[in-house]
Amino acid sequence: MPAQPQSSGSPAGEPVYLVIGYLRRSHGVRGEIIMDLHTDFPQRIKSGRKVLVGEKHTPLTFDTVRPHADGLLVSFRGIDTSEDVSKLRNQWVYVKAAEVPPLPEGQHYQYEMIGLDVVDEDGHPLGKLVEILETGANDVYVVRDDSGKEILLPAIPSVILNLDMDSRILKVHLLEGL
Repeated sequence: MPAQPQSSGSPAGEPVYLVIGYLRRSHGVRGEIIMDLHTDFPQRIKSGRKVLVGEKHTPLTFDTVRPHADGLLVSFRGIDTSEDVSKLRNQWVYVKAAEVPPLPEGQHYQYEMIGLDVVDEDGHPLGKLVEILETGANDVYVVRDDSGKEILLPAIPSVILNLDMDSRILKVHLLEGL
């Protein structure tokens, strides 16, 4: 899997764009291309959805969208041949963060959590949440202190005690060995 690019940030530190997919290679002769999914909400990817493609964030609109293996086969309005769509190969597909619908109460997008101050149950600072690793069983939070030392915390109920997004503080219980 290619490395995901860092999204451009707003002055408040929130990303302006969110990755939803990665364009692989053209498929067939009608301008379709295979897209890997990089979103938890594939149902939001549908015909008529406006997206931004590549480093220059070229605006395009999905024409057709259909399931294919672990991803999707997509085509874009105005791109009708395999030669034309192949120019989009190996590029990221973005949406504007401002256009992403809010999640239900108590749920947060990963980008919203990056930068949280992490403290132990007594309030002692442990560092900042700098990355979230998706492992399959549960996410792992990477916390880095000012000296660069990292702590890996499993995102499980016995470790994550409280998340206060208003104060931007994540309170955790350190398991023995962490």
